[in-house]
Amino acid sequence: MAGGRRLRIGIVAGEASGDLLGSHLIAALREKLPDVEFVGIAGPKMQAAGAQTLFPMEKLAVRGYLEVLRHFAEILGIRRKLKHYFLTNPPDLFIGVDAPDFNLGLEKTLKARGVPTIHYVSPSVWAWRRERVKTIAQSVSHILALFPFEPKIYEEAGVPVSYVGHPMADVLPQQTDRAAMRAQLKLGAHGDIIALLPGSRQSELHYMAELFIRTAQKIASIQPDIRFLVPLVSRETRDYFEAALYRLGAECLPLNILFGHAHAAMTAANVVLVASGTATLETALLKRPMVITYKLSRLSAFLMRRKGYLPYVGLPNILAGRFVVPELLQEDATPDNLAQALLNLLHDTQVQNGLDDEFHQMHESLRQNTAERACEAVLRYLPQWAKE
Repeated sequence: MAGGRRLRIGIVAGEASGDLLGSHLIAALREKLPDVEFVGIAGPKMQAAGAQTLFPMEKLAVRGYLEVLRHFAEILGIRRKLKHYFLTNPPDLFIGVDAPDFNLGLEKTLKARGVPTIHYVSPSVWAWRRERVKTIAQSVSHILALFPFEPKIYEEAGVPVSYVGHPMADVLPQQTDRAAMRAQLKLGAHGDIIALLPGSRQSELHYMAELFIRTAQKIASIQPDIRFLVPLVSRETRDYFEAALYRLGAECLPLNILFGHAHAAMTAANVVLVASGTATLETALLKRPMVITYKLSRLSAFLMRRKGYLPYVGLPNILAGRFVVPELLQEDATPDNLAQALLNLLHDTQVQNGLDDEFHQMHESLRQNTAERACEAVLRYLPQWAKE
């Protein structure tokens, strides 16, 4: 605090994974700077850590070209209002947590006005849209990278960068106890369980809910003693999934829907069917074999493929630099294909053991005390009086 004014940090997250990252960073910064204020767009975890939100974070949580186009005017309006707010009330620092299509434009404007800007989570320039590196260089004062292969890209482009690791690797244990988790969830100690993670957004369930249910039906017809766990993050996604169950006449599936508790479901499971995204990394850190799948609109998928550089989309495969788990996307994502891939994994102990070793190595690489490393990088851009 200087001259009676409190230190203010602007911060914007666009979805649940960014909300988690932001909450850890806010907590770490508050330990060093107890009076700091955070304002911008925050989810429930960031708000619980003390951030003020000016707009609901859910408004930004859409994925895919067509999906974004449907909400484009509203999202653009939010960014315009937020830009006006920050230009009228300049923060001492701005942190964009992921959401690059929303945050980079905001960061560019603020950086031009003299506000230091930090982007937390490298955009996926290593996977697609490499041309964004130039925009990033114009927009940010510093990048906080979660993965060890990312800093080199920015160093070559002259963008200040710090590798901070991934906070989930700090939080999640190296060893998990399947039997204890099954007991906690009141499930039998024996028998096969498959966790189904169809996504955290309603827009994802639009493409994934029926696919996951039909896959479960196919597996249950082959192995009737199987059980399924479906963790869903919100009342809206739960309602959507339950409606799909009734629509497909699948009410009798041996299936438990959990409100949240994704880590519990994955820990209790033998294998996991997971929608591509951050949940694939969580699954790997919990050392569970998985099949990765995803569906978008045909146009969104076509445009993304044209701009893609890598043959895989799942984070475990990207980190390994090769296919270590199956990916079945778009037209390959059929109930028959997914059921076969899951059953193959379920009954192949040699593959399971190999994945366990691979995932332990990933965990060690990503465990870097992320919140503290990110906090140290942020503090370098704050006014000197704020550190005293």
